[in-house]
Amino acid sequence: MTLRFIGYVMVVVAVVSLGTRPVAGQASVSLPRTSEGRPDLSGVWQAVNTAAWNLEAHHASKDAPAGLGVVDGGEIPYQPWAAAQRDENFVNRETADPAGKCFLPGVPRTTYLPYPFQILQNAEHVAIVYEYAHTVRRIFMDTPHPRGPISWYMGDSRGHWEGDALVVDVIYFTDQTWLDRAGNFHSDALHVVERYTPRGPDHIDYEATIEDPNVFTRPWTIRMPLYRRLEENVRILEYECYTFDFEQTWQRPPL
Repeated sequence: MTLRFIGYVMVVVAVVSLGTRPVAGQASVSLPRTSEGRPDLSGVWQAVNTAAWNLEAHHASKDAPAGLGVVDGGEIPYQPWAAAQRDENFVNRETADPAGKCFLPGVPRTTYLPYPFQILQNAEHVAIVYEYAHTVRRIFMDTPHPRGPISWYMGDSRGHWEGDALVVDVIYFTDQTWLDRAGNFHSDALHVVERYTPRGPDHIDYEATIEDPNVFTRPWTIRMPLYRRLEENVRILEYECYTFDFEQTWQRPPL
């Protein structure tokens, strides 16, 4: 085989590879679609990682598996005072984590809790039902945020499509949620932009860009895949939240 022929084959392979790369916001394979031609994201999904314990890379500890992290660049860009607050939160996480008090988990944390969630959609809005603590989000499509000031645990979600990507803009948060179990936190100035980009019928690329000028020095982004649950008859079940002191106060009923 001559060098000229080998070179020709390499050029052909390179051209074919470039020609098959998906355009930004477009899926790389055929997808189930709605009657409007949008990707049909309906179904039960779940993140499979350790972001719920810590968004950054971390070693294993009591009740927390090790993880490689999901933050672009590896580190959350805290202001100095906020980094000190995060460290204090970590020390007191057993009692200070708002989720331990059964507050709604907020966005984006609700997405990567270790529980499934179900997406339902039509042309006007997308609803997401989370197994954790009966949490529900309604993402209204192609409409503006209402006039504030407003404060909600889950914020106010407004969506639109960019190609095959569902883009969700979320504002109007309370400061009473954390981003994970490790004490990463935000203020009520939090602004989150989510992107749900399907890469096949059973996988979604999820990313969330987080902006909070009161806490961080710049916007930063997390990324992770979401996986469709494929078990027969899969559905959202009930997870009833109990506060951190439940085991101290609960008594087993007599048999």
